Amino acid sequence: MTPFLFMLVVLGFSVGAGLLGSLLGIGGGLILIPVLTLLLKVDIQYAVGASIVSVIATSSGAAAAYVRDRMANTRVAMFLELATTAGALSGAFLSGMVGGRGVYFVFGAVMAWSALVMLRRMRVSAEEPVPADALADRLALHGSYWDESQGREVSYRVTRPLAGLGLMYVAGTVSGMLGIGSGALKVPAMDLAMRLPLKVSTATSNFMIGVTAAASAGVYFARGNIDPFIAGPVCVGVTLGAWLGSRHLMGRVNSTWLRALFVGVLLWVAFEMLRKGWAP
Repeated sequence: MTPFLFMLVVLGFSVGAGLLGSLLGIGGGLILIPVLTLLLKVDIQYAVGASIVSVIATSSGAAAAYVRDRMANTRVAMFLELATTAGALSGAFLSGMVGGRGVYFVFGAVMAWSALVMLRRMRVSAEEPVPADALADRLALHGSYWDESQGREVSYRVTRPLAGLGLMYVAGTVSGMLGIGSGALKVPAMDLAMRLPLKVSTATSNFMIGVTAAASAGVYFARGNIDPFIAGPVCVGVTLGAWLGSRHLMGRVNSTWLRALFVGVLLWVAFEMLRKGWAP
């Protein structure tokens, strides 16, 4: 494969990764790392470096539109980032003490459980009352957004913020231990524990993952793990895909379809994590 063709292939996959990442709030790394390492035979260290760039690009390309449209809840994001950042520091510390295979098994099991619970919630009415929470009221975490697919303003209430804070600490810890974005854990935490609408959860996750990734990007750059030949087309493609997803698709897509897509991605991630943990 010529260098020019390689860049075109990376660019094409990056557009798709950015599109899915902006819709699901998971960043593009979970898609790009297997593509770069398995299909294009890129060294894992450079693939992870490009993944960090893709997460920042996804967040940058999508977050502005989500904040403008009031789909991203910035109060919830800033509240939860406290736990995510602390968890990432803990995960970086624990990464040298805990066996990698055990972490993969735990992460895969958590992803599979989250997928099954989210799948079960597809049968639950979106109008089911949300329990009142004094802390959420005091912090004014509730909000509303315009849902183009429903043609109306959707108001929502937030509950159990402390449970969300605890789950975000776990998400940050796993992210720090595995060196991946934690959007796949952040979205279920907001959706299942705090009862945010799925679109708000994914939009808020997009807003948050860029902050987390930016904190670690300098470390990867200092190590020389960010190759401009790989990261360049990744950044361009992911930004384009994130722009398309956030500005043209998120408002129109049906929440049930979005949940089904997210469950499918979670099951795939769970399978990959369990497979890595099982491999010798």
